[in-house]
Amino acid sequence: MAKTKRTKNAENEAKEEEVVKTEKSEKIVKTEKAPKKKKLGFALGCGGSRGVAHIGFLQAMEDAGIKPDCLTGCSMGAVVGGAYASGMTPKEMLEAVCKLKPLDLVDITMRPGGLFDTRKMRKVLGKYLGDVTFDQLKIPFRCAAVDMITQSVVTFSEGSVADAVMASACIPAVFKPVDDGERRLVDGGVLERVPVRQLKEMGANKIVAVDVLGRRSSGRKSASAFRMLIEVLGVMDNHLTDRRRKENRRFTDLWLEPDLGDMSEYTFRRFQEAYDSGYRLGEEHAEEIRALVCGGKKEG
Repeated sequence: MAKTKRTKNAENEAKEEEVVKTEKSEKIVKTEKAPKKKKLGFALGCGGSRGVAHIGFLQAMEDAGIKPDCLTGCSMGAVVGGAYASGMTPKEMLEAVCKLKPLDLVDITMRPGGLFDTRKMRKVLGKYLGDVTFDQLKIPFRCAAVDMITQSVVTFSEGSVADAVMASACIPAVFKPVDDGERRLVDGGVLERVPVRQLKEMGANKIVAVDVLGRRSSGRKSASAFRMLIEVLGVMDNHLTDRRRKENRRFTDLWLEPDLGDMSEYTFRRFQEAYDSGYRLGEEHAEEIRALVCGGKKEG
């Protein structure tokens, strides 16, 4: 009897072992079959008024049913990216931008380090972004500024979003630098026109960069001293951006540039034109971006 009992126990143990092995095998098979989710990131570059194209691009993505998993921005790209990550719709952003006037942003009082103070700009940002902090955003977001003391890129990922965006959009010499402890912060576009690297650090494995400035050209005729300075800075920025683009080539799946012609980054008159150009850009590349998320091949 004892022998029979042991035999039955052994049979039961063997069956239990088979069940456990089968369950483990099924789990392994299921894990192998499950497709790995692609994390899509949009890097929105600087560009002043031309940056309104970012709003059109995001609207085109929404219309195509494409949502980014994370965002980065620089200067105007930070303004748009931060607003979108906080929950503003592209339509709401366009309406807000079209209502803006120069005096809504610039304080005509002369300040050391810049022609204008940042108080009015901060007020406008606070109106739309409120007191939201990075950890409260609906979409993970980071933005870049430049510290003039260390001459390096500073990436914001915590604290007040409005304060970080203001630093990222603080155009040198136009606005007074933002003093943040031992740092003197200015527009991130000085060193990082399109913040791609930061998306990689956030875990994005499919990255779309939107550069609204493109390759800026110079006029054939002699310009005023101020215009000449702007053109010289544009030439320097072109070469820096080319170098950055090559460095980030292995991270970037798509580098997109809307056709904005000769639109100035300082105008307040052609916002709708910039929006429409960004929307067309999004429409033209929607399927390509969808393919990236669904396992399409990486573009050069």
